[in-house]
Amino acid sequence: MFKVGDKIVYPLHGVGIIEAIEKKVVLSKRNEFYIITIINSGMKVMIPTEKAESIGLRKVIAKKDVTRVLNLLKKSDVETEDDWKIRYQNNVDKIKSGSIFAVAEVARDLYKRGKDKELSIMERKLYENAYQLMIHEIALAKDIDVDEAGNLVSEALSS
Repeated sequence: MFKVGDKIVYPLHGVGIIEAIEKKVVLSKRNEFYIITIINSGMKVMIPTEKAESIGLRKVIAKKDVTRVLNLLKKSDVETEDDWKIRYQNNVDKIKSGSIFAVAEVARDLYKRGKDKELSIMERKLYENAYQLMIHEIALAKDIDVDEAGNLVSEALSS
C-alpha cells in the first residue's frame, strides 16, 4: 500500500507522485483510488488501490540501485533478435514489465543497434520512451534534475 507523497513508477507512463487516496463510486461500485500526477507529462491518473500491484505500480528505485542501472547500460556484449517484429514485441514487453532494469536493457540494446543500423521509426520511439522513463526515475531516485540524469544515462550508454 502506498501513501500520499510516495514517488512511484507507473509502467509505460513514467514516474509520478501519489497526490491523494480517495474513495469514489465508479460503475456503481465504491472503490479506493490512488490519484497520481505523472511528472514528465503532468497527466493525472486514478488507479484502483486493489489493482496497483497487478498494473505494476511500484516505488521508485533506491539511490543505490542507480549504479546498477548505469552499469547495465555500459554492458557491451548484447544479443538482439534479428527479426524486428519479435525484437520490437520483446522490447515492448520489457517496458510494460515496469522494471527499470528491463527498461535499461531496451534503451541500451536499441542505442547499440542504432549505432550499427538505422532504427525503424517505431524502434526510435521505443528507445526514446525507454530513455525518458529511465532518466525521470533516476532523477527522482538521486534527487537531481532530469538534465543531469540524462547526462548520466548518455555517458553510460556511450562508454
